[in-house]
Amino acid sequence: MPKPKTSTGEKNLISQRLIELRRQHNMSQRLLAYQLQLNGYDMDKNVITRIETNKRYVTDVELKALTEIFNVSYEYLIEGKEKS
Repeated sequence: MPKPKTSTGEKNLISQRLIELRRQHNMSQRLLAYQLQLNGYDMDKNVITRIETNKRYVTDVELKALTEIFNVSYEYLIEGKEKS
């Protein structure tokens, strides 16, 4: 069964917002991965890179982790609306 992709062929909806959020918080991919690991999420720099370059799907657990780190809503991460 084929995996779902966006209409433009991307594997996730959050890549650009993740890049923007990281930059707004002056975080490198490595620092973000470190913060995620401190919060108990097993995500390394390579995971962040692959999400940002649309080479990887994002799990619900990873979405939850990113909303916690950046203090934003799921809706903001996915659709770019309503930053909490």
